[in-house]
Amino acid sequence: MEIKLKSLKFDADQKLVDYVDKKVSRLERFFPAGAEQVAEVILSLGVNPENKEAKILVHIPGQELVIERQSTSFEQALTDAVDAMKEKLTRAKEKLYEK
Repeated sequence: MEIKLKSLKFDADQKLVDYVDKKVSRLERFFPAGAEQVAEVILSLGVNPENKEAKILVHIPGQELVIERQSTSFEQALTDAVDAMKEKLTRAKEKLYEK
């Protein structure tokens, strides 16, 4: 899975980049291995600087899945978004195999 990270309104340090790679790479096992997958992760500061936003876009053949989450830290927002994306990928895979 190819992971593209964008940080808006701030510069992500290496520790955060490593955390994103670790968490998002786990999504790879929730969809068929033969499928080409691209995940875009967008981290940004909310309207209120205390709010951190994480948005994950996963491009799979024929679909684009999007999840957005907010929290007081990027790590928590990303963890929540990854958990929600796992469920969404599982549903997309089940729907694909029903056909």
